[in-house]
Amino acid sequence: MLENVDVILFRPKYPENIGSVARACLNMGCGQIVLVDPCNWDQGKALPLATHHAGHLLENIRIHQTLAEALAPYSFAYGTTARTGGWRKAIQTPEEAAERIVEQRNSGGQVAIVFGPEDRGLTNEETDLCNQLLTIPTTENLTSLNLSQAVMVVLYECFKKSLTKPFKVAGQPKERYINSQERELLFNQLRETLIEIDFLKANNPDYFMLPLKRFFNRVNPRVNEYNLLMGLCRQMKRIVGIAKGSTPRP
Repeated sequence: MLENVDVILFRPKYPENIGSVARACLNMGCGQIVLVDPCNWDQGKALPLATHHAGHLLENIRIHQTLAEALAPYSFAYGTTARTGGWRKAIQTPEEAAERIVEQRNSGGQVAIVFGPEDRGLTNEETDLCNQLLTIPTTENLTSLNLSQAVMVVLYECFKKSLTKPFKVAGQPKERYINSQERELLFNQLRETLIEIDFLKANNPDYFMLPLKRFFNRVNPRVNEYNLLMGLCRQMKRIVGIAKGSTPRP
């Protein structure tokens, strides 16, 4: 989904974090991770966090010594920052930047999203190599996110913008609403069951059924819910019949 949108990790400190980043990249369809001067890079330590599904991303990692070298083939570079003061102006949120990133990718551009070291982020010198800065808004209690969390947030916004149509969860087709005849059968079954278990008094059940009727009319049950309630009533009547030593009414 995010072909030609690559993640660049500048001086990442922990191989495990790189593994988690690989998993995030796989989920969002980003196919390339680039490391710049990584500390203690160890693919073996990264793999358990990536899981075997994202293992190929670790195997295909590109490594460069400088950020300028890593950014050389890219048409556009977006640097991430938690600091928004000083000269760092016109900073976009991931949602705002995602639209431009996808447009640039669609028009044939190679796009890099740069994430700094876990402990300090990107310096002014490093962000100066980027075309645009973006930041992930957080509460005042937290100034930065875990590296893989930050990657996931940014790539997720890009993923949403890259979809040709809105994403909808595929589920079971919805059952139709019950009709008037089924609603009346349900009310009758409920009335009989509630009388059987002595919840309603047989001399005036309809009055006490009114709140239940209003409830079900408001909820407007579907056929699968109707079948569930009818089955529940039958089972309750069967158990009451056994307890009373008689055969329950059908």
